Amino acid sequence: MRPHRPPSVVVAPDSFKGSLTAAEAAAAMARGARSALGEDAQVTEVPMADGGEGTLEALLAAWGAHPHEVRTVDALGRPRTGRWGLSPDGRTAVVEAAEGNGLPHVSDVPLQPLRADSHGVGLIARAVLDHPDATALRQVLLCVGGSASTDGGTGLLTGLGARFVDASGSPAAPGGAGLARVRRVDDSGLHPRAREVGWLIAVDVDNPLCGPRGAAAVFGPQKGADEGDVAVLDSGLAHLAGVLAEHTGVRRADLLDRAGLGAAGGLPLALTTLLGATLSPGAELVAEAVGLGEALASADVVLTGEGSLDEQSLGGKVVDAVRRLARPEAAVVVLAGRVLLTAAECRAAGLTAAWSIAPGPASLEDLLERAPQLLEDAAAHACAALAHRA
Repeated sequence: MRPHRPPSVVVAPDSFKGSLTAAEAAAAMARGARSALGEDAQVTEVPMADGGEGTLEALLAAWGAHPHEVRTVDALGRPRTGRWGLSPDGRTAVVEAAEGNGLPHVSDVPLQPLRADSHGVGLIARAVLDHPDATALRQVLLCVGGSASTDGGTGLLTGLGARFVDASGSPAAPGGAGLARVRRVDDSGLHPRAREVGWLIAVDVDNPLCGPRGAAAVFGPQKGADEGDVAVLDSGLAHLAGVLAEHTGVRRADLLDRAGLGAAGGLPLALTTLLGATLSPGAELVAEAVGLGEALASADVVLTGEGSLDEQSLGGKVVDAVRRLARPEAAVVVLAGRVLLTAAECRAAGLTAAWSIAPGPASLEDLLERAPQLLEDAAAHACAALAHRA
């Protein structure tokens, strides 16, 4: 930091899932920064997201827009209210997949990794295409992440009118358990606008569809899948890829190996093959929409953070986007619920330091309840240390 002028600080965290939204985390960090550096410090709050949960909120805040509400279902088919957003020019709709297949919405019952599906996401997308405010719509931005399902996107496409049928011509069972029985795709009943708009999928991971780094193996256990379930889901996704490849003429090998198709239980698979959807790193999309690059252009100190700082944080997550956009001379500090990277790994990644906000032994419930104050204190400590160094 430069002593001859007040320090410029940018706080650009992701949400701390289960405790703080990105906006709440940014506000707590900003309070800590001002308490350490003084009220004359220039502190800019830029709540971020990586294409998963919280992305809709971040984009609506940047646009000064309000969400639309729609009736949909959760990953187990139970009724709920979902939200979607529309850009000020009416040309881009934002659908956050977790509004229709999010893991938190089914946490009140035992997880059902083989049954959960993405049908609710399709119902939201259908509502977008039918909405009177969306007559100028040119693109649907689908933000995936935090899903309870591993169905390759079949539920979503079913919500838009497609059919995935078994050998008898009947619809295959919903969820990952039914994928192995799919023999044919009938897309003749697709919503008429589904192919008229472009589909852009914001992903927060680069995992392929199948294999040891695939959707089932890496993320299935988080959704309740045991070893046997993972095998069923992985085999089902591979089988679905073959059916879709035959239907569209795409090479099956390309679907199995393509980075990002393993996001959200393989949700992008059906969309990329049937609707020509493209994939893009979610954190980069959000960073551009909220003007993160401009905010970081003159920042001396950059505070970012998320629930857990680990290897995945450096591969397309918010921390990764922030560190790449920050000035080389800026101090970039990560505040996280837990820090699983060593100091050497942080330095090698271009991070100045990383702090865990956990003060010591405590229950998870206690840490979640105290998260705002813990994050504020950690930000104050970090800024005080950096000011002393300067």
